[in-house]
Amino acid sequence: MKKIGFSGTLDPITNGHMWVIGEARSIAEEVVVFLSENSTKAPRFSAEERRAIVLESCAERRWDNVQVVTVKSDYTARVARKHGIDYLIRGIRTTADFDYENLIQQTNVEVIGGAKTLFVMPPRDLGSVSSSFVKALEGPVGWNWTMKKFVPGPAYRSWILDWLHKEWQSMWPAGDDAAAANAQAWFARLTGAEAYGGAERHYHNLDHLVHGLSEVRAWSANTRPAQRDVDIVRAAFWFHDAVYTHAAADGVSNEEASARLWLESDLAWDSSVADEVAQLIRATDHFQGGAVTHPLKDIMLGVDLAILGQDQEVYEHYARGIRAEYAHVEEDHYTSQRGQVLAHLRGKAEGRQLFGNRWFADQYNELAIVNMTRELATLGSVPGK
Repeated sequence: MKKIGFSGTLDPITNGHMWVIGEARSIAEEVVVFLSENSTKAPRFSAEERRAIVLESCAERRWDNVQVVTVKSDYTARVARKHGIDYLIRGIRTTADFDYENLIQQTNVEVIGGAKTLFVMPPRDLGSVSSSFVKALEGPVGWNWTMKKFVPGPAYRSWILDWLHKEWQSMWPAGDDAAAANAQAWFARLTGAEAYGGAERHYHNLDHLVHGLSEVRAWSANTRPAQRDVDIVRAAFWFHDAVYTHAAADGVSNEEASARLWLESDLAWDSSVADEVAQLIRATDHFQGGAVTHPLKDIMLGVDLAILGQDQEVYEHYARGIRAEYAHVEEDHYTSQRGQVLAHLRGKAEGRQLFGNRWFADQYNELAIVNMTRELATLGSVPGK
């Protein structure tokens, strides 16, 4: 078969969609993805953005025989025939899918004279994966780690950047065009290659940013603090790892450099806020932050350390990311230094001193002990056990 088509809204494209496209490639020389631009739907991304995500996702897998065509105000099956395609391919996950797709297939062929449909059944692990399923994951703490398993890399990155952009915009007052332009420029800078979006950021990256801001949301929803306190913690978390290098410049720590970057941004919506946010950023320096005082310090540290108390899969992703960020460190030295840090943090957790805020302690302390003990065992040393 020379050509085969695959259609969908693809908002976002999922690993299930990618599997169907892969099946299409196995039986045809060329695959045409027909991207529906349906005026009755309100997709997260525009048709052009979705087209770019699909192409990037295919390029990531080195699929160079896939093209994307946007369908506007027409039947996909009829557009397919205009492109010389006699067959569309569709994934069938359930009997309900079959009943629906069979009705569409009959309409395509008998009513509008369009392309016929071939049905394929995805493997069990993709049987429940759909765009609506992926969308429903967004929100709770850890949602991004779960979503990552079900969508290709470009779709995941686009989704979390869109989520982060909405989070960012909600922090700044509307109505001042100059301030809005400044905020937008700083968003691009913080999520770009020189900060959280950098290729060498294996843990202190966009994932870390999404997770921490989700933690702030959860803390806020469960404890109902003043909105001003929430906004101060959010701003501090956005900037706390903005500067992250292995060698401090001129003796200035990453935390101090990040605090200075925040002050440089001129984003504070209140003159008293600037120094408060800078203080919270400095507090995340776990070696020298003990000298920093602020009423929200325990909240900020709780958000930053909450990763230690996640489920095993997320924690191990974090541990691998930390190792990758220190790939330049020889294994024996890394094992020794990492072991000392973990033993120190575990000791604090065992003494109920790791999380100074009760809400974070109740959520994460016990699992943090389990996670750190397990990692210490993998390092070949379990101090104090």
